[in-house]
Amino acid sequence: MAGLTRGDLGDLNLFRVIARVGGFRRAALELDVSPSALSHALRGLETRLGVRLFNRTNRAVTLTEAGADLLARLEAGFGAIEEGLEALNRYRGKPAGRLRLNVLTDAARLVLGPALSGFLAEYPEVKLEVVVQDDFVDIVGEGFDAGIRFGGRVPEEMIAVPIGGDIRWVMVASPGYLEGAPPLEHPSDLAAHRCIGLRMGTGAIYHWEVERGAEHHVVDVAWSVVLSETALALAMAETDGGIAYCQEGLVSRQLVAGTLREVLPDWASPGPGFHVYYSSRRQVPEALRALIAYLRERATAQPTKFSTAT
Repeated sequence: MAGLTRGDLGDLNLFRVIARVGGFRRAALELDVSPSALSHALRGLETRLGVRLFNRTNRAVTLTEAGADLLARLEAGFGAIEEGLEALNRYRGKPAGRLRLNVLTDAARLVLGPALSGFLAEYPEVKLEVVVQDDFVDIVGEGFDAGIRFGGRVPEEMIAVPIGGDIRWVMVASPGYLEGAPPLEHPSDLAAHRCIGLRMGTGAIYHWEVERGAEHHVVDVAWSVVLSETALALAMAETDGGIAYCQEGLVSRQLVAGTLREVLPDWASPGPGFHVYYSSRRQVPEALRALIAYLRERATAQPTKFSTAT
C-alpha cells in the first residue's frame, strides 16, 4: 500500500471505533453516521488493504487475526497522535478538545447539572459528551476520558479525585404515609413498613446502611418494591408509597416544602462523596484537569450541608 491519504486515516479510525464497541450499529450511533455508510467505508478500507479485518455474521462482528494485529499497532499510533494534539493545549490560553464522561445519575443531577453551563461558558472550546449510566462500565474500553462515581466504588487501578465532601444518606417518606404507619423508633421497626428497595448498577439490591454514633445497622427487609432509579423511588415516596433511601441533596427541596419528611433522622449515615476517576496509564487531557478544578472550586464555594434534621 502506498502512502496514507487523509481518507485512509479517517477509515482507520472508523475501524478502531467499530472494534472498540463491537459492532457497526453501536459504532454508527457513536459516530453519528449511518450503519450503511460505516459498512461501505470499512469495505473500501479492506479492499485497499487487500485483507479482511472483521468476520461478520448476523449476530456478531469479530476481528480477524489480521484485524487484531492492525488494531494493536493502530492503538499505539493513534495514541501518540492524540497525545501530541493534547500537548498543544499547553500553548493555548484555555484547553480545547473533546471530553467524554460516564456519570452516575445522582452525580449528573447533583454535580454536573448545576455546573455544566458555567463550565462550558468559561471553556467554550471544550466539546463535552456526558453519558448518564448507573451500570458499571470499563471507561477505558468504552472510550471515556473519565467517570464520576462514589468514592468507595472507584476501581482500584484508577486515579480518583474527590469533587466534594461526604454525602449524608437519609430515609424519607411522605406525611401521608407516616400518618397511618406503625411507629418508628429504631431501624428494626422498618420491617413493619413499606420500604422501597433500590437495585444498583452492579445488579445487587442495596441494603440501607444507617448509623447513630457508634451504632451501625444494615437494613435488610422484605422490600415492597425494587426499583433501579432513585428518582422513581422518590416519586413513589412522595405519593405515599413508602420509605425511600437516598442522598439528602436529592430531596432538599421536598424536605423544605414538606412533601417528604426524614425518617429516623438520628440514624442518617455519612458516606464517601463523588469522585472523578480516570486511567493512571493515559495522559490526562487538559480539559479534564480544568473540569475537575472547576467542580472542586464550585464544591468549596457551595459546601454540602450535613446538619441532622429534627
